[in-house]
Amino acid sequence: MSEEEGIFSKKNLKLLTNPLSNANPITVLVLGICSALAVTAQLKPAVVMSLSVTIVTAFSNLIVSLIRNTIPNRIRIIVQLVVVAALVILVDQVLKAFVYDVSKQLSVFVGLIITNCILMGRLEAFALGNKPWPSFLDGIGNGAGYGLILVTIAFFRELLGSGSLWGYKLIPESWYIANGGWYSNNGMMILPPMALIIVGVIIWIQRSRKPELIED
Repeated sequence: MSEEEGIFSKKNLKLLTNPLSNANPITVLVLGICSALAVTAQLKPAVVMSLSVTIVTAFSNLIVSLIRNTIPNRIRIIVQLVVVAALVILVDQVLKAFVYDVSKQLSVFVGLIITNCILMGRLEAFALGNKPWPSFLDGIGNGAGYGLILVTIAFFRELLGSGSLWGYKLIPESWYIANGGWYSNNGMMILPPMALIIVGVIIWIQRSRKPELIED
């Protein structure tokens, strides 16, 4: 097996690394914005959502790639939805069993992974035309790219909006104005519009550093 065909060849590694920057599903392709607004007020649910989407994207890509030659073209979308829905149900049950509090916070958004544009986009654009291993890596890469943005947004929203990270208070109580200090949490940071503003700032920084991402 040549270096180009190895399981960790440069071509395969690009499937993992490109979605983190040059082909990020949120900041470049502008997909999955809804959940970025909804589940990033705190870091913990953002991390759990990121892992959930990564797992579903990776394994749905793998399964669809394995059966791609047996799927009639006219029902391919239905087959993809069945695969994704089955995986989402499994993930949802695992979350309810082991992290019930986070599952309640995420509410309907775990179920809405089924309609996530990133998943359907990768199944259509990649898994249906590629072998299982590259498809699996593509799913992990896109899930990680999605998760990177969610975690970044949640970090700033929870820190500046609640003075905490992962639920642990980082800002001393003595710093707050109510206790005679100078600091006050920015209540706007926990509102959904601030997530959109942070996404916009990330996109601006990314495209300032990489002008080739700017479309004519």
